Amino acid sequence: ASFHLTPKGAPAVSVAVAGVNVEGSVVLLTLDTEMTPDVLHEVVAVGVTDLFGNVVLGPYDRAIFTGFRPARPANRRFDLWRMMPKHNRRDDHTGDLFRFIACLQEVTDLLLADVDRWPDIFDLERAPEAFVDLILRDLGNPFPFELDAMGKRRLASVLVEMYRQKGTAKGIQNAIRFFLGIDISAITPFNADTLYLGESLLGVDWVLGPSDRFARYAFNVEVARILTDRERQQLRAIVEYLKPAHTHFVDLVEPLPPVLPNHWELGLSDLGETTDLH
Repeated sequence: ASFHLTPKGAPAVSVAVAGVNVEGSVVLLTLDTEMTPDVLHEVVAVGVTDLFGNVVLGPYDRAIFTGFRPARPANRRFDLWRMMPKHNRRDDHTGDLFRFIACLQEVTDLLLADVDRWPDIFDLERAPEAFVDLILRDLGNPFPFELDAMGKRRLASVLVEMYRQKGTAKGIQNAIRFFLGIDISAITPFNADTLYLGESLLGVDWVLGPSDRFARYAFNVEVARILTDRERQQLRAIVEYLKPAHTHFVDLVEPLPPVLPNHWELGLSDLGETTDLH
C-alpha cells in the first residue's frame, strides 16, 4: 500500500510520505517536512484492502484534513500582512503580494513555534534525553559515569552546586551520596606507620613514612560497608576531583570482612591444636 498527500489550498508546501506505520486499523504517516498550517490536505490510499481482501475504492480511499497548527499564545498578534503599509495592501490588486507574504508568514509561524518549544528543551524535567546530554556537556560535567535518563536530569540539577562545594568535605560527602548512595563514615587525617630509629628492624617493621609536608595534607576516606570494585573506582574518581588541590587522598578504609570461626568438630578437632573457643 502507498499513500499520496496533496494540498488542496494555496500557498502550501508540497509534502511527501517518508514512512508508514500500521497498527491495526490505525495508519501513522511520517512526512518529510511540516505541513502548511490550516491548509486542507487530501491523502489517497493506493493498494489498500479490507479484512476480506477487497480493494478499497473511491471515494472511500481518501480523506481530507487540515494541516496542523502548533499551539500558540492566545494574545499573540504576529500577522505580517497586517504589518505591511496600508498603501501596499491597497495596491495589491492581483493578490500576488498577499500570496508572497503568506509564504513568509508560514516560515515565521514555524520559527515562532520553535521559540515556543524552547522551554521544553532547557527545562530539565521535560527536555529530551539528547538535550540533557548537551546540557551536561555545556555545564562541563567532569564525571564519566554511566547514568540513566533520570540520573542525568538529577545530575544536571545539582552539578553547579557540586562546583560550589568543590574542595570541601561536605562536597565530597554529598557527591558520593549522590552517585553511589553511600554515606561515608569519616574523612580522617592520614596516620602513616613511621620508622623509629634504633627500634625498627629492617625487613620486619621497617616502614619509610612520608614527609611532614605530605602527611599534613593527606587524608583517608572511611566507609561503613565493603564496596565493589566499580564503587571503589568511582569513589576514588569523585574524591580526586572534589578534594582541595593541595591535599592527597591516600587510602579508602573499608570494614574488614567478618571472621568466620572454625567450629569444633566432635571426633576430629584436637584439643590444643584445632580447638578454638568462640
